[in-house]
Amino acid sequence: MAMAALRREGRRIAVPLMSPHPVNPMRSSLASSEEQVFSGARSISTQVVRNRMKSVRNIQKITKAMKMVAASKLRAIQTRAENSRGLWQPFTALLGDIPSVDVKKNVIVTISSDKGLCGGINSTSVKISRGLHKLNSGPEKECKYVILGEKAKAQLVRDSKKDIELSMTELQKNPLNYTQVAVLADDILKNVEYDALRIVYNKFQSVVSFVPTTSTVLSPEVVEREAEAGGKLGELDSYEIEGGETKSEVLQNLAEFQFSCVMFNAVLENACSEQGARMSAMDSSSRNAGDMLDRLTLTYNRTRQASITTELIEIISGASALEG
Repeated sequence: MAMAALRREGRRIAVPLMSPHPVNPMRSSLASSEEQVFSGARSISTQVVRNRMKSVRNIQKITKAMKMVAASKLRAIQTRAENSRGLWQPFTALLGDIPSVDVKKNVIVTISSDKGLCGGINSTSVKISRGLHKLNSGPEKECKYVILGEKAKAQLVRDSKKDIELSMTELQKNPLNYTQVAVLADDILKNVEYDALRIVYNKFQSVVSFVPTTSTVLSPEVVEREAEAGGKLGELDSYEIEGGETKSEVLQNLAEFQFSCVMFNAVLENACSEQGARMSAMDSSSRNAGDMLDRLTLTYNRTRQASITTELIEIISGASALEG
């Protein structure tokens, strides 16, 4: 209000100056154009900051919405993942989980997400898979990849394209159940030859914590060989097989069932870890957007105040010049 009054006062004082002493029209046009340029620069600077604030505010709304969606999906998957742990634990007790077993044909099953914006869970799985590939490769060894998820495929295809045996994406487009994962596991077993399947995934701990995990599923031949050699699988010989099936047929069925159960749990655990990591990432993004919005608001206020101060100085200087 005071600023408007000063502007009116400045215009009122400037009018008598122009009438008795007319100035050169060329000089007048140059002065008016310069005034437009300076006022335009001031308005553009504040407008740029205002547009940036609007963009950051919209991004903050999106990240908050994505956090809520991830929290809703996490609640739906977490219960199923916890219930699925009871499927593979009996197999671990019976057949064991021997990551240090030395075999010739290794298949690394890397489970990742199809979408990003979920922190570093996919990079972690890929790093572990590459480490296992390097560890189990050699002149007399063969190591292949089976990839579940778009993100791991995009990373591994850069340097290990020839070692990718099979890749599948869009697993979580629809809610997964055991039947779908069992069909998926059956396709993998039909298309690859293996002595050991090493499943790499992220085990869910909490919303802010997940543990990179590797589960090992041995082929029936390796299980039988390890059982005859004693060690952790030596107790298998103490079981009696009833019915007409042989020991190799029973081990074959057990290995296939174990792989499908471990796969089902691994896919659900990784999905939980993905949603938890996405919640954390979106929460961090929302807080960063809020901090940036505070800084932009401060910059906008300073720019606006500087513009007002400059205009006041010009008005006061003009009034002082007229009085002098």
